Amino acid sequence: MDRPQLPLNALRAFEAAARHRNFTRAAIELCVSQAALSHQIKGLEDRLGVRLFRRLPRGVMLTDEGEALVPVLGAAFDSIGATLDRFVDGRYRVVLAVGVVGTFAVGWLLPRLGDFAARHPAIDLRVMTNNNRADLAAEGLDLAIRFGDGDWPGVVATPIMAAPMVPMAAPHLAGQAIERLPLLRSYRAGEWQRWFAAAGAPCPLLQGPLFDSALALAIAAAAGAGVALLPAPIFASGSVVPGLVPLSGVSIDVGSYWLTRARLRPETAAMAVFREWLAVAAGDAG
Repeated sequence: MDRPQLPLNALRAFEAAARHRNFTRAAIELCVSQAALSHQIKGLEDRLGVRLFRRLPRGVMLTDEGEALVPVLGAAFDSIGATLDRFVDGRYRVVLAVGVVGTFAVGWLLPRLGDFAARHPAIDLRVMTNNNRADLAAEGLDLAIRFGDGDWPGVVATPIMAAPMVPMAAPHLAGQAIERLPLLRSYRAGEWQRWFAAAGAPCPLLQGPLFDSALALAIAAAAGAGVALLPAPIFASGSVVPGLVPLSGVSIDVGSYWLTRARLRPETAAMAVFREWLAVAAGDAG
């Protein structure tokens, strides 16, 4: 069965008139005469069998039927416009939404996004940072980069980069006994206890504020607040937070960075491209 032809010009005329609440301004926007716009809207009303506007001495007012139609058309035209905007230089740009733990985003991913864009211009990458808590479905994410052991329910996890933790602090604290310095704590309990066990020394009493991200820890440590256990691949170069030096060669493994996607969602071509680019870029950085 043939579908009835949609009166797109009339729908566009109605949407503009409803937005302006004025036929003259709507006609100017659409570059048509007011008479032509009125004729299109009258034809749409006749087709639907309802009145969409009440004509007033000065302007127009939407009827209940018109008010019901406005948001539907507005969303439809916005969706069409957004889709057309994805066509650049004769190619369709695919949106890829990626949630990224803030430390990895600032310390590793963001400086490399130019390379990804140059290599894959057809992918419109959207990066949303978080504190290592990402709900793929609820946040509309295609992928998420997380720190941990890779064992998250309902996801497929691909390792990106190991992240051994080393104690780091401002240079003026170097050479001092770590156990006598303020030990800055992560929200992940037990890290300092594990480090001192690896170093073969008793762990002192831990007290003071907790930090919800390694980036905050690094900034506090660089400011001289104490010693922080930080992922060496992110902070050892000093490019992310200047003014940090390692205080020991002893490191511990409490997790790695992983690329995750929902297990029930098949990997798309854009997801695969991003995963493969990550693997190459992380390998080159290592």
